[in-house]
Amino acid sequence: MTPQGPAPEGPTLEGPTPEGRAGLDALLAAPRRALIATDFDGTLAPIVAEPSAARAHRGAVPVMTRLARAVGTLAVITGRPAPEAVAYGGLDAIPGLIVLGDYGRQRWQDGTLAEPDPPPAVQAARQALPGVLSRAGAPDGVWVEDKVHALAVHVRRAADPQSALGVLRGPLHDLAARLGLTAEPGRMVIELRPPGLDKGTALTSLVRERAADCVVFCGDDLGDLPAFAAVRALRADGIPGCAVASASEESPRVAEQADLVVDGPGGVVALFAAIAAGLGV
Repeated sequence: MTPQGPAPEGPTLEGPTPEGRAGLDALLAAPRRALIATDFDGTLAPIVAEPSAARAHRGAVPVMTRLARAVGTLAVITGRPAPEAVAYGGLDAIPGLIVLGDYGRQRWQDGTLAEPDPPPAVQAARQALPGVLSRAGAPDGVWVEDKVHALAVHVRRAADPQSALGVLRGPLHDLAARLGLTAEPGRMVIELRPPGLDKGTALTSLVRERAADCVVFCGDDLGDLPAFAAVRALRADGIPGCAVASASEESPRVAEQADLVVDGPGGVVALFAAIAAGLGV
C-alpha cells in the first residue's frame, strides 16, 4: 500500500514511480527495519535568504516524533554543521534522531557530537576567498557562510543572482582545483568542500550500519542527487527505496530524478504524516 490519509498542506505533485511505491510499501510493511532520512534546508525547512534564520516547518518535529515511535531509524543528512540543524530545527526533541552534518563528516546523536578536525585545505580556502572574490568582481550581496568543514559562497542577496553565479563560477572552481577541493553548485550557492564524501556515501553507510531493509530519502537540491543515486544503487542490491523531491523551481533536476515529487517542506511534512497515519502512530 502507499501512504494514505489527510495531507495538512503540500499535496503530492507526481508519482510515485513503481520502484518508489515498492519502497514505501516495504516501509509500511516492516517499519522497524526501515530508514527515513531527509535533508534540512529546502526539505524540512523553507529556504530563506539568511541561513541562520532557517527554521523547520512547523509540522516537521511533531510528525517526526510520531514516526520515531514506529520507524527503526530517522536521520537528517545535511550540508550544514549538525549542531546548527539541530538548533534551528528543534530536532533535539525527536527521540533517537541521527543528524549527519557536513555531508556525513559530523554525527550528532543523543546530544553528543562526533567530528574530525577541519581539513587544512578548507583553512587555505578560507584565507584565499576574500582575495578571489575581490579580484573576480563579486557584486554586492555575495557573502561567505563558514561551515567549518566547508565554505559556501551565497549569491541569493545579489541584485542579479544568476549573473553573480556566472561571474564567480570560474574563479571558485579554479580555487577549488588548486587546493584539492570540490566546488559544488546548489540553490544560489557554490560550496567549496573536500572531495570523497557526499550525501550518497553518508546515506549508504547509515543504511549498512543500521541494517535497514528499506530506505526513503527526501531532498531538494543538487547536493541531494548523490543520495537519490544511492537509493537506486541500494534497490539494485535488493533494498527497496524511494527518493522524494521537495519541489523547487531552482533545482528542476532533483524532481526529474525523484520517485516522488511533493510541494516543498509542506509536502514533505504531509508525506511523513501520511506514513505515520499508515503506521497507526
